[in-house]
Amino acid sequence: MCGSELCCVPMVDVTPTSRQLLSCRKEESRQPSPHAAPLRRGAGRPPCRQRAGPEWAGGSGLKMVAAAGLRVVRCGGSPLHGARAVFSADARFLLCTAGDFVKVYSAATEELVRLLRGHGGLVTGVRLNPHNRLQLYSCSLDGSIKLWDFTDGILIKTFTVGYKLLALYALDSCEDSVFVIIPKRGERDTFQLVSVKLTKTAGQDVEAKEFSVVLEGVDASPKCTAFGREGEYVASVKNLHLQVYFFKRKQLNRFSLRATNAKGGNNLFTCVACHPKEDCIATGHADGKIRLWRNFYHNKEYVFSTLHWHHDRVMDLSFSVEGTSLLSGGVEAVLVQWHNGSDCKKDFLPRLGSAIEYISVSSDGTLYCTLHTDNRITIINSNLRFSKSIQGLIRARDVKTGLVVDPRTKALVLNGEAGHLQFYCLQSDKQLYSLDIVQQEYIQQEGLNQTDLVKVAFSAQGKWLATVEEREEEPDLELHLKLWFFDEETQSFKLNTQISMPHDDHITAMCFRDMDELEDDSLILVTAGKDCLFKVWVILEDTDPEAQQSLSWSCDFVGSYHNYQATNCCFSEDGSLLAVSFEETVTVWDSSTWDLKCTFCHPPGKIRDICFGRLTCSKYLIGATDHGFLCCWNLLSCALEWSAHLNVVILQPDPLSEHIAAVSWLSKESSLFVFKPNESRPICIQRNLCQEKIQFAAFVPRDVPETVGSEKYAWLRRSQLYFLTDAQELMTFSTKSPEERLTVSSKQLAVEESLPVTPFSLLLGKHRHQQSQGDIDLTKVVRNHHEQDSPAVKELLHTPAHVLPSASFLCPIFINSLLISKEKESAEEVADEVEMESEEAEEDSDEEKDVTEMEQENIKSMDLLGETTCKLSKAEEKELRKVRKMDYSWISAF
Repeated sequence: MCGSELCCVPMVDVTPTSRQLLSCRKEESRQPSPHAAPLRRGAGRPPCRQRAGPEWAGGSGLKMVAAAGLRVVRCGGSPLHGARAVFSADARFLLCTAGDFVKVYSAATEELVRLLRGHGGLVTGVRLNPHNRLQLYSCSLDGSIKLWDFTDGILIKTFTVGYKLLALYALDSCEDSVFVIIPKRGERDTFQLVSVKLTKTAGQDVEAKEFSVVLEGVDASPKCTAFGREGEYVASVKNLHLQVYFFKRKQLNRFSLRATNAKGGNNLFTCVACHPKEDCIATGHADGKIRLWRNFYHNKEYVFSTLHWHHDRVMDLSFSVEGTSLLSGGVEAVLVQWHNGSDCKKDFLPRLGSAIEYISVSSDGTLYCTLHTDNRITIINSNLRFSKSIQGLIRARDVKTGLVVDPRTKALVLNGEAGHLQFYCLQSDKQLYSLDIVQQEYIQQEGLNQTDLVKVAFSAQGKWLATVEEREEEPDLELHLKLWFFDEETQSFKLNTQISMPHDDHITAMCFRDMDELEDDSLILVTAGKDCLFKVWVILEDTDPEAQQSLSWSCDFVGSYHNYQATNCCFSEDGSLLAVSFEETVTVWDSSTWDLKCTFCHPPGKIRDICFGRLTCSKYLIGATDHGFLCCWNLLSCALEWSAHLNVVILQPDPLSEHIAAVSWLSKESSLFVFKPNESRPICIQRNLCQEKIQFAAFVPRDVPETVGSEKYAWLRRSQLYFLTDAQELMTFSTKSPEERLTVSSKQLAVEESLPVTPFSLLLGKHRHQQSQGDIDLTKVVRNHHEQDSPAVKELLHTPAHVLPSASFLCPIFINSLLISKEKESAEEVADEVEMESEEAEEDSDEEKDVTEMEQENIKSMDLLGETTCKLSKAEEKELRKVRKMDYSWISAF
């Protein structure tokens, strides 16, 4: 039975044919002989009709299929902690950097409200315009400062500075200038704080080349420079030095500390903050101490006091709005609030998840915000009560699981927090949930070997999850294989079986076979390890009535090949064949009897990755070696179909089509090759994907097939390819930008749908639905009128509120635009009168008809009696009708 519901060509004929391939090479594998001779390079390979393979690197005269319309776009996972976040003036929105963008979140609902696009490089700083709190300044490594109307997402002006901008500061006392940190020209790793004048000239793009140097030799980090009370001075720390520059007196004071103190503490400066109301400077240090500096107007008469709670470096400091408390954070993931600069009065908010990178305070003092190294934003009330959390893609220290797709949610699954799996939603750029696999407390200590999550695999329908965790402590190795079952009631994974030391050495690969997941007998898990073995695990039913679970996993078969290390494993589409690579050799096994059917090898080099073809290409097996060869073997002829000289680091098949994506790495350049195994020519080639090396890639099925204009992009129709770089940037391929796919109405609809579902919102939604049904006729009546709205109304509805004139000026215009003109009213009245006259005429005609019928009946009855009557004339009939219409009700009064 085929493993995929979308399979068009069954593989029934592949397995019998492979069983007849014993003439090529057949070996019994039930009890592999330990004395078997190692397979030599080229030995055991049958004579094959190897046709001239495609030299995809461009050396064989093959014309490359250029993909000029294919774009590499950043789709999420950008760091949210690249710079200090800021609150809007009313604390309704939180603005933070995210790669090349600026994100505007709602502080109440955690939802993304706006995405400000426009920078061509990493955004390194955001600040509110001190003279218009509805505007935002942002700076970037692209050398520009942009002024935004963040409430409407409008770019107002771009100032081109021409240097890489590393930090941004804006002061109330400076009307037409901002402060930025730029690299010093001609000197490496030397930075300076400069004041940039923002000219008020016409035009959207303006050059800002007029700037003056304020401080030399500053640190590039934004948290190492801070401005004092009312902008009178600026303080900057670097290494063991603190320098304070006074603007009015143009005086520079420098203070230095020893590298270590008498108790061995590290005095290196890590961050600085200035008191908003007093002349006080707070500095954080590498040994966890905080120093409060006073009387720093004099070089020798300065004094400082010390606060100490953190056991490691202080990551950031921030004063409250009135300066009555000081906030500090570090690697302990604890927010500390110091009251009145006293070491005895402090409050804590622990267990925030990961190290605190930045701390921000709202202008009204009601909210705090912490940015964490795991790409999380935490919004906290001023009383240190947790409020909201915004979790992006967690940047793990080392992604060992690769990119795996959850078949249930279509979420990307990879390493998250230490010992956790994160399920990341690609549509909302947020984490769905985190699954604790290791279930151990993580200890923040460098050099400590802790249990790590290294392998993950899902069954076809997502019913089962297999994980491998390891802890290496020389010379011992701890391994745990865990099988998790998805509970429909709790909608979460529950641990079913835990196997300690499933292999004697590291597990290198793991995969499920899914012939029919509804029957647990067909579900098989295969693990391959460096102990030169691969093991087959099956489900057993526990007959013990006292057992907590009725199903459990157990080892069913152990296979090996010439005492070589097993490096990769994968099943064919129908599950009838298992391919396991042992160093330079690929072995193919019958999954029903576990007999070794045939072997392939392509020296030199060990097999790096293998995969089977799908659908019409299911008779092919593809492998990549670490010596730069991509090979395709035909399972029917047991021959090498073709090979290409290509250094493939990632080999990823599309689960819904025959396409296979191969990512190569050569000369510090990543390239993408998309091909079908039955074709010698690649469908698509994309050079220079990104500046970093690509670590992992995964095809994610689309909910709705994409409309692709060109045939060479057909591989993007049913699935989308995502890849993760060394810098943990998540990227994808697209033929058009997301802005082109979204209309204004769909963006607004997305915002409305993202609002939280509450009982009130449900009632309001039902009321709106009923009201909309009742207002259909009214909408039809006034539609023609509103289709011709005046330009004044359109301007009123589309112009930002802060640039509109006064309401007294707009009100008459708006009211007049809603009034209906007299000409239209008179026309409607005429139409009503005509309609009334026609109704009266219809009534008269009905009465005439009734009178005529009555007269005819009277005539017939009179004829029957033998009497004759004279017929009335038309004038007499008309007079008779008038008499009938007369009102005789006054007679009743008598």
